[in-house]
Amino acid sequence: MISASFAIAAKDGWISLSIPAAAREAGVPLAEARARFPSKRALALRFGTMLDQRALAIVSEDGTVRDRLFDMLMERYEAMRPHRAGIISLLRSLPFDPCFAVEMACATRRSMRWMLDAAGVPTGGPRGALRVTGLVMVWTWVMRAFERDESEDLSATMAALDKALGRADELARFLAGERVRTTDEDTSGEESEPFEPDPSPVPEV
Repeated sequence: MISASFAIAAKDGWISLSIPAAAREAGVPLAEARARFPSKRALALRFGTMLDQRALAIVSEDGTVRDRLFDMLMERYEAMRPHRAGIISLLRSLPFDPCFAVEMACATRRSMRWMLDAAGVPTGGPRGALRVTGLVMVWTWVMRAFERDESEDLSATMAALDKALGRADELARFLAGERVRTTDEDTSGEESEPFEPDPSPVPEV
């Protein structure tokens, strides 16, 4: 149903898509389609949940927080790649459906909270909320590269994600009160302070 829906959206536009049309395309009985997906919104939100499940299935305790976030977010983009044209159509329809746009924004925030929690980054309290907002901004910024990326290996998306997470890490360190010593300071004979980066991802704003 989801594959059929995005195929139709890619061809005719998300606004023109209907669940019965997707059910006929997928060979799913209408009664079953109605039970599973009462609306296009439900179908899109279910797809987001499936992306989360795929990303969470590969989470590992190895590597840095940045490595884990990179792997999980790239897994989400990889799962989206076969449906890229349909997803683009969906995104372009959001300005015409404000209620759905709010639902999608909330769903994205919920997904990014899952990614951070899975990576071992606390998301509670005001600071946790800031981290979630930061990762939402990373995801949204990289989506622009994904929309243009027609490569089989998503190389442009991968590069954009690596850059975004790098900037997020730099800003997180800055907000944690860390600073990079200059060349003059390094050669002045003073002992450098220990470097302990804050793993909280916050993107450049």
